[in-house]
Amino acid sequence: MELTPAELTPAELTVLGLLVERPQHGYDLEQVIERRGIRQWTDIGFSSIYYLLTKLEQRGLLHVPEAPAATRSRRVFHATDDGRAAAARAALAYIAGARPVPHPVLVGLANLSLLPADGYARALRTRLTQLDARTAAVREAERAQAPLPLAAREVFSYSLGLMEAERQWLAERVRVNGDRQD
Repeated sequence: MELTPAELTPAELTVLGLLVERPQHGYDLEQVIERRGIRQWTDIGFSSIYYLLTKLEQRGLLHVPEAPAATRSRRVFHATDDGRAAAARAALAYIAGARPVPHPVLVGLANLSLLPADGYARALRTRLTQLDARTAAVREAERAQAPLPLAAREVFSYSLGLMEAERQWLAERVRVNGDRQD
């Protein structure tokens, strides 16, 4: 089965990639997703895990070895060779392809003319405080799980890098907008 990287959504690739790392059942996947903070950067709800598993299995990217009297929730999913190949192609495409990422803060910034200067400055300070708390939580999650597989280390590194860049931007904007006399 020939798949292009676009045929795997970020959620599908995330689930498939976790199963390439290690065969597991849906509940195990939920635990890994929660522990690694994967929901911070992808839309995988607990209820969608089994939907994604079924979809990937139907496409021949996963299989479940026959087990006597295994309940549906305890089925251990394994990536197929096609699944491994599709995941590798999609991962390369996602890493190499610089794509615009919709970000709600940009919608707010595009509408600054609707806000008073003090309201904007207050919103920036609030966001900065929330970002600092989130960064601390991500750093703690990273420390608590050490040692991590390379993929998880890179996700944490990239996420923290983005947060630090946003923090620098916010700190500058807070300073500039705190000094404004509009």
